[in-house]
Amino acid sequence: MAAIEYANWVVTLMVVHLLASILAAEPRDLRLSLTSLIVQSLTLSIIFALFAFLFAQPWLYSWAVWTFLTKVLVIPGLLIWYVRVFPKREVDPFIGFRLGVVLLLVFLTVFYRFIYTYIYFIVPIPEAMVEPAKSSLALAFTVFALGVYICVVKRDVVKVIIGVIILENGIHLSLVTLAPSLPETTIMGITTNIFVAAWLLLYLAGRVYTALGTTDTATLSELKR
Repeated sequence: MAAIEYANWVVTLMVVHLLASILAAEPRDLRLSLTSLIVQSLTLSIIFALFAFLFAQPWLYSWAVWTFLTKVLVIPGLLIWYVRVFPKREVDPFIGFRLGVVLLLVFLTVFYRFIYTYIYFIVPIPEAMVEPAKSSLALAFTVFALGVYICVVKRDVVKVIIGVIILENGIHLSLVTLAPSLPETTIMGITTNIFVAAWLLLYLAGRVYTALGTTDTATLSELKR
């Protein structure tokens, strides 16, 4: 009963993680998106800690702490620092808000159900067929797909950075689900953190905003002139 209870906690946290990911993607208010991103990363850190407890893998606690420090504190802090001089509202994306929300919800629902139903063909190991691993993997792939969607559809450079972070969080969730018993998984998760990449993107975004007065990635071709 205790294992089932903890598994339910994992699934609940993953639902919150996905909802926070959607809220980080769609609102035009960048401050709301950043707040949602912090919640998304915080739930990921808690999921890592819960996996460490469920599978008795103490090294996963270090990954949970590292995720908290970098993705809940440091990277959002950098984003907030840079966003304070940017427009508070994102550049209008290629797809309108209402249509974007509808398409995104339909796509994520269908995509999640597809991955969940055919998870054995995607990850052909027995461990992937039991909870909470099955739901966790389906969510991980869905969050990854959401990150790709943000990077493709959004034009605001801050939203693109948020998309990259969400995409990477999906990769980390799949790693910890597939191999929680391997210490190497923790090392991979820590070393593939995108702290440096996020800082570089924000630095370049600041330079672009200074030069062009906009955070619209569609205008970057003007820098060639």
